Amino acid sequence: MKIISTPIHGLYILENTPYVDVRGSFQKLFNADWFKENGLECDFKEFYYSVSHRDVIRGMHFQKPPYQHAKLVYLTAGAILDVVVDLRLNSPTYKQHYSIELNYPSAQYVYIPAGCAHGFLSLADNTIVNYAQTSVYNAEADGGIAYNSFGFDWNVEKPIISGRDLTFAPLDNFKTPFE
Repeated sequence: MKIISTPIHGLYILENTPYVDVRGSFQKLFNADWFKENGLECDFKEFYYSVSHRDVIRGMHFQKPPYQHAKLVYLTAGAILDVVVDLRLNSPTYKQHYSIELNYPSAQYVYIPAGCAHGFLSLADNTIVNYAQTSVYNAEADGGIAYNSFGFDWNVEKPIISGRDLTFAPLDNFKTPFE
């Protein structure tokens, strides 16, 4: 496995080597020892996946303390434009965003530190995004910021967005609970 730094403090692109033979392919996405050696939180508590149509934007989501979590995001079908915004007040990259296009079967995936908002734009129908999180979902701690409030161009004319995601406050009106 390989770790690639990004401009956002603590946000990494992870890359592994797919093993390919006559049967197909195989990838190891997680090894606790490797994560610990590289200073990545790895006590994952929940795993999710979503299936999205093209032009769906999901985000920008997070959980507030004390239920914040690091997140591992990888694809098993399709393609996304993955976007992260740093909400950590004392971070050197506070309020900055980063995006990367991920697609299946690429060997790249994303490690997102606690205190960042996460979202994505689905670039293909039936895109399957998988998430591993280091905390258990808590409805009272659930939060988000408006997808269009931090200067990022999603480059989609008519995004499909949930009613819930449309209720999130813009970043400039958001008082961060993350130190």
